[in-house]
This record gives sequence, structure tokens and C-alpha cells, in this order.
Amino acid sequence: MNNTNSEGFESGVPVIKERKRWLFFGLPFTFTQYILDNKTLKLKKGLLTVTEDDILLFRILDLSIKRTLFQRMVGLGTMKVISSDKTNPELEIKNIKRIYDFKSALDERVEKERLRMRFRAGEFVSNDYDDGQVDDNNDGN
Repeated sequence: MNNTNSEGFESGVPVIKERKRWLFFGLPFTFTQYILDNKTLKLKKGLLTVTEDDILLFRILDLSIKRTLFQRMVGLGTMKVISSDKTNPELEIKNIKRIYDFKSALDERVEKERLRMRFRAGEFVSNDYDDGQVDDNNDGN
């Protein structure tokens, strides 16, 4: 893992930073970065117009890794992140090196952030989180 810090992570330095790569020999000639810091997973893409999107770590529900034969030959992998985020409920982190290091760092940070925020994954399973609707069964008492 590159750019790792001590346990604090308060300096704002990313825990791990990866770049999407071409499947052809794993060369990093794309303009997509995946940055994991102490509270968010950031997706940054673009050259002239840069778009950044964040997923709060405590919103991540599931992670899975998929590696095709050619990805294994060049040392790459794809990770699917399932979250309760509105803009990216299913994010595919494609063709990155050190996929298992990235996943373990993400797993560790998600658990620490859930403990810090005192959230459980089951709290996001229902569809009524943050939808702004009032429950009809609650009469205000």
C-alpha cells in the first residue's frame, strides 16, 4: 500500500490511492483515481473537467472482487462496492493493482468508521432512510 499513515489519519493524507488502468499490460493511462481516506471513498475522474464523487465509509454495505483471466495475468482486479449512497449505490472500481490491499484497507476503514459513528449495516437495509417522508403509523406521541 502506498501513502499509508499511522493510526491517526487526521492529516488528510489518503490511506491508499489507486488509479484505474488499461487492461493492456496494466498501464495507468486513464484519468480515473480511487482515493480512500479516513471517512470517504472518493472517485475522481476527468482531464479537463474533473468530477469528484464521495461515498461515506459507513454507508458501504458490501464489497466483492472479480478478476478475469487476463486481469490475473497482468495483476489487476475489479471491486464492486454496494452502498446506500444515492449517487453511486453500485460502484465498480475497475482494473486496479493491489486489489486485495485496497479491499482490506477499505474493509478496515469501514469498520472503524461504523464503530466511530455507532452505526450497524442493518440500519441501512430498510428503504425509509433519509427519504423525507413521515410515517403514517406514528401519531406524534
